[in-house]
Amino acid sequence: MYKRILFPTDGSEITSKALQTAVAMAKLNGAELFALAVKEPFPYSAISEIQPMPPQEYFDAQQRVAAARVKKVADLAAEAGVSCQSHTVEASHPWEAILDHGKAQGCDLIVMASHGRRGVSALLLGSETQKVLTHGTLPVLVVR
Repeated sequence: MYKRILFPTDGSEITSKALQTAVAMAKLNGAELFALAVKEPFPYSAISEIQPMPPQEYFDAQQRVAAARVKKVADLAAEAGVSCQSHTVEASHPWEAILDHGKAQGCDLIVMASHGRRGVSALLLGSETQKVLTHGTLPVLVVR
């Protein structure tokens, strides 16, 4: 049924729970898993003297964190005998990067976690999962 499954991860505990589902879905369908971690761009400010760290140091730290996140996915996939490709991208809006990456990789399913926020907190905080659901055309399996 599904052959190329995208699993975006932010390293959170709720995403770890969704990872189990993504790997199981990939194994069940004989699909390849695509792990994605989105890095935040450097927060350039108008007053450059007040930057908390140099840009290169920030980029290196972001890459280390993102690489560790996708490695966790790849390691679990390997344990289950599932083929997995790992990618990291930089984007201001993770939901756009997720949709773009899914399309670029030819994915036919996105498996994402949801924090299950409701009401005003969901409205104020927003949700990358909600934005992927709203703006995307690929099927999305939401794990809570």
